[in-house]
Amino acid sequence: MGIAVLLFFICLVASTVGSIVGAGGGVIIKPVLDMIGIMPVSTVSFCSGCTVLVMAVCSLLRGRKNGVKLEVKTSTILAIGAVIGGLIGKWLFEQIRGGVGSEKLLGSVQAIVLTIITTGVFLYVCFKDRLPSKHLTNPLAIAITGVFLGIISSFLGIGGGTSNVAVLFFFFSMDAKQAAKNSLYIIIFSQLASIITSVATKSVPDFSWLNLIAMMCGGVASAFIGAAISKRIDNKGVEKLLKILLLIIIAIDLYNAIRYTLALAA
Repeated sequence: MGIAVLLFFICLVASTVGSIVGAGGGVIIKPVLDMIGIMPVSTVSFCSGCTVLVMAVCSLLRGRKNGVKLEVKTSTILAIGAVIGGLIGKWLFEQIRGGVGSEKLLGSVQAIVLTIITTGVFLYVCFKDRLPSKHLTNPLAIAITGVFLGIISSFLGIGGGTSNVAVLFFFFSMDAKQAAKNSLYIIIFSQLASIITSVATKSVPDFSWLNLIAMMCGGVASAFIGAAISKRIDNKGVEKLLKILLLIIIAIDLYNAIRYTLALAA
């Protein structure tokens, strides 16, 4: 019961921040739980994905009348691409998990990739005002972008996270709040596809139902808290929160990468 309570609060805090900036929460939940080490890496990825899914659904329902525009056409094409990418990412994850046969090595790979991606996103967010942004309108180009996002989301078990937001900034010229809302919309599709694939292929890892329910409850509660906070801050505030979040994630991911690597070398 103590672990379930801890998981609830971790997911509550992580998903609250994730719902505000559009990161989904998984980008925080995954490295934090890997750092604590209370679950196998594959179990963390699955449970984190489930938590992110319910948070994203509840956040969109809660904020459907908040005045922030959801680019349904663009985001749906991105989401379809993300579903395809999610299937590819899930396949890659299972191939690597089955091939290496080591949760430590799998965790090391995920942590290193997360560190690199998150550092790149942080640098872009810091300097994006000095860089030109695009506005993709070609459906094929949008779908390919979605495939890329889906692969990252599914393979790393982070729900799309900050990479979604950075892509929406750069390729679609969205502001912080609009990027956050559309990112959550995309996350729903990619995570749902990943979970369905896990069930269909019977590759769902062992997990505790109590722990999963506690995590998902944290995700649901965060949708309401996040919506209330989002109303009180502007786009600049969302960007500042995103930068702080990215720095924290980089530090945790770097720690996990070093820890897993040292464990493998021992």
